[in-house]
Amino acid sequence: MSTVTSREKNMLLIAVVALLYAAAALSYKKQMTNWKAAERIYRSAQKKVQEERALIAARDEWNARYAQMRDLMPVFPYEQDVDTYWLNVMDAAASRNGLMIARRQANKEVEVGDVYELPIECKDWEGTLEALVKFLYDLHKEGAMLDVRQLFIRPANRPGYLKGTFTLYCAYMRGDDARPSAEKQAAPVVDAAADADASSPKSEADTSAQASPDAQPQAAPVEAVPDPPEPAPLPAAAGATNTPAAAPAAGPVPDEPEGNVP
Repeated sequence: MSTVTSREKNMLLIAVVALLYAAAALSYKKQMTNWKAAERIYRSAQKKVQEERALIAARDEWNARYAQMRDLMPVFPYEQDVDTYWLNVMDAAASRNGLMIARRQANKEVEVGDVYELPIECKDWEGTLEALVKFLYDLHKEGAMLDVRQLFIRPANRPGYLKGTFTLYCAYMRGDDARPSAEKQAAPVVDAAADADASSPKSEADTSAQASPDAQPQAAPVEAVPDPPEPAPLPAAAGATNTPAAAPAAGPVPDEPEGNVP
């Protein structure tokens, strides 16, 4: 039998140790990759938790904003199709600003919580930069109901004109109480305010006429104050008559003596 020398034992031991170090290195590299991935996931989750906590802390503010925006949105019945309504709104804004829309298509309605969204895909539009800006501004005036997404612009064949595509998202709500948009609600309010202003002078005049007797009562007529009674005559002495004595006649005034009087 061949015996293993000490040198061979040492070489075998060195080889085993080298293999163990290589396996440890490979395992360490793999574990470091897993640890970095887990660290990224942890940081992302921690950031998301902080954002959600901030949203929860601002719940009252978001509820107030939601109530404000909810009042601006139109409400349609559940069974009513709204694609024609929103297409007419978009076409009216485009024709009013000189933007030509050749092809547009309403897609399927999407429900997002209490709000419904109807995407309208405009596949071909053409117009000047000024017409496009005015068109987008008119859509922006509608509030949160209309939102243009995925807007692509490129030069058209005609000089000074642009063309491209965009997707318009129309937001609304559904319920039993149908309500038009806020813009249509504003018109009757303005008319009512004008009628109120026109009738206000008359109303104020009537009110002042009705309120004047109560506010400033008329003074009662002043009665004439009677003259004080004349004093009663004193009792006459015995033998005297009740006829008042005549005043003595005034005699001539004597002239002043000249010189010194002794």
